[in-house]
Amino acid sequence: MALDLADYERKTRDAVMAFWGNREKAKQKQIESGKADQGERASVTGGKNMDEFVSLIIDIVKANGLTHATIHQKRSVLTLPGYFRPTKLWDLLVMDHGELIAAIELKSQVGPSFGKNFNNRAEEAIGTAHDLWTAYREDAFGNQPKPFVGWMMLVEDAPESRSPVRDSAPHFKVFQEFQGVSYLQRYDILCQRLVKEQLYTTAALMTSSRTAAATGAHASLSDLTSFKTFITTLAGHAAAQAARLE
Repeated sequence: MALDLADYERKTRDAVMAFWGNREKAKQKQIESGKADQGERASVTGGKNMDEFVSLIIDIVKANGLTHATIHQKRSVLTLPGYFRPTKLWDLLVMDHGELIAAIELKSQVGPSFGKNFNNRAEEAIGTAHDLWTAYREDAFGNQPKPFVGWMMLVEDAPESRSPVRDSAPHFKVFQEFQGVSYLQRYDILCQRLVKEQLYTTAALMTSSRTAAATGAHASLSDLTSFKTFITTLAGHAAAQAARLE
């Protein structure tokens, strides 16, 4: 049976428009209240920027056979046990028949400070996945098949994120792949390696500029890290789990 991608192209454009629109609404709301955060933080603290992506993921899971799955979105039920730490709070969990079907992180980064935030995101993504798979190995989730573990990152397409970046390491050479590349390219390399090292089932990088608030325009840097690959892989996993749990 063919996978059902639930009109993901239109819904992805809608999600991108909502991302930028919600950021601006949150910023304006804080300005009007007289309690605005400094810089870009004012448009982040609203906490709803990725909600439409969550809705799309839910549609994909339901459309591919897991109609009775429980999809957790509330903070109080998003915690999984860890191995190196007691627990980890995820952005979205899918459960069915007492099994963990999927654990997903949805992140974003908007300029102008790409450098420091890139390192933080990379360390977080690597550590989170390693912790989960070690806990899985130790039967923290019971004796079940591997869950889908996804990481999706939306990064602002801006001159600062597209410009080449210099690095200096006084003792050893930086890997060639990272030399003179932009932050967007660094994210693409990160996502590719997260998948190739089997830390995530799939990791997606989406780029979008602020003007996309009106169009929903977005792009990817490689097929391996595209949002389409993320969605189709999730759909396939959901269909396989649905057939197994019938």
